[in-house]
Amino acid sequence: MKRRALAGLGGVLAAGAGLGLGELTAALAGGTSPVVGVGTQLIDLAPGPAKDWAVKNLGTADKPILIGTVLLAVMVFAFLAGAIGASKPRIAVVMTVLLGLLAILAAATGRTLATNGFVQVLPGIITLLIATIGILLVLRALHLNPFGGGGDRKAFAAGGSKPHQTLATGSSTAEHAAERSTERPAEPADAPAGFDRRRFLGTTMALGVAGAGGLGASLVLPEGVNEATRRGIRIPAAASRARAVPAGVSVDVPGVSRFVTPNQSFYRVDTLLTVPKVDPRTWELRIHGMVDRELRLNFADLLNRRLIERDITLTCVSNEVGGPYVGNARWIGVPIAELLREAGVQGGADAVKSTSVDGLTIGTPLQALTDGRDAIFALGMNGEPLPFEHGFPVRMVVPGLYGYVSATKWIVDFEVTRFSEFSAYWTDRGWSVEAPIKTSSRIDVPKGFARIKAGPAVAAGVAWAQHRGIAKVEVQVDNGDWQPATLAAEDTIDTWRQWTFRWNATPGNHKLTVRATDADGQVQTADRAAPRPNGSSGLHNTVVMVE
Repeated sequence: MKRRALAGLGGVLAAGAGLGLGELTAALAGGTSPVVGVGTQLIDLAPGPAKDWAVKNLGTADKPILIGTVLLAVMVFAFLAGAIGASKPRIAVVMTVLLGLLAILAAATGRTLATNGFVQVLPGIITLLIATIGILLVLRALHLNPFGGGGDRKAFAAGGSKPHQTLATGSSTAEHAAERSTERPAEPADAPAGFDRRRFLGTTMALGVAGAGGLGASLVLPEGVNEATRRGIRIPAAASRARAVPAGVSVDVPGVSRFVTPNQSFYRVDTLLTVPKVDPRTWELRIHGMVDRELRLNFADLLNRRLIERDITLTCVSNEVGGPYVGNARWIGVPIAELLREAGVQGGADAVKSTSVDGLTIGTPLQALTDGRDAIFALGMNGEPLPFEHGFPVRMVVPGLYGYVSATKWIVDFEVTRFSEFSAYWTDRGWSVEAPIKTSSRIDVPKGFARIKAGPAVAAGVAWAQHRGIAKVEVQVDNGDWQPATLAAEDTIDTWRQWTFRWNATPGNHKLTVRATDADGQVQTADRAAPRPNGSSGLHNTVVMVE
């Protein structure tokens, strides 16, 4: 039993050494991290309901939880491989090789930040080699021979007890005693047969140091593009500035979402386990497809073009009714329509397929990029260069469409085409091809099951219908009539709008429900629908306890 436990521990340390040095290789060479590669494949292969559940219930914690799960699964597999190797060492080697091949396969077939195919899989190759060498060394220390069909269980390599030999006829008891006195003490009775303690400890310590050292070094190595580099970029003043925000856009009610969402609080929903650190000095955007002239633009080219600055609210299609995946920011960037005019869009095109640096594709209706709305290649967000997690150095921002069909982050490719010619990442997974944002509203105050005092009370929140605007918000107390809320000033039709509702709270439990009407006269529907396939619908409500 002890032999199996030691072999299992050795298997874990061998796999850990492979992963640690594989991560270090990824950090140095830029290939696909073994853990991230497997995790990304799991994201891409996961069924839609599983993704929806993770976004709804785990939020931004879904990525570290997935990484932790992958690591735990690898360690369990490695322990089992080692434990099985205590009696069948050849199987331990085969299982370890399979683990390394999984890392290579994930890198070779998944989305990647590397442009060179060999570099892409190099960390997986290192993981395979180190883990395999590691498990062979562990088996050797335990006197297990994977190439001989079994282990040598005859004796310890050093210091083990010798098999009892029959004394020659006529030998004296004294001679026998003298012979025994020259033997080294036997190993403890519970030591596993064939266990070379010194070699095993040396092997496992070396593997542990290799794994921990490789992982630690990969985490502390200086990045090619760091926060100082990003903050050092100076974005020129916009030729077309955003208008001054009206004084009345924010209501004076604690707990209501701020009109401008701070960058650090802005929601993030994407499929990447690690945030790309794209170097703006080597970044390039290719505009091609059904155009008269292909354009290739670097970051400096965009900085030197006419920039516009606009306040735009973004919403994720995964947002549940009353959910947090919506935020408002001031963006600065290059109008997409101007670049399309320069490229010369050909007749028959109705879509654009944009591609992120990691290979994720998004399909956007061409009309939404050319109909006069402020669709931009954004370079800045709330007065600074785009944060890494929000698409640095360049991303798309298109008012009025959910992000999965418009808000490509870390964009590198922009192909004018037809919807009939391609399918994008999310549409392959059951989401609608086109997805205009639905009229929605949310109660921020009071929170659900809050306790408030009887008497004059206030409810407040936000409503949005990007590129149409909010014309009215109403609140219902219990099952009473719909009553008008007071709207804050409107910034633009592309931003959300705050509202307040004052009511007389009587003792007991009460349900507050909100609904909005957009500027086209469309009343927010009460019909409940999940986010899939084109955005959630229904009315947000909250229950308060009045004392």
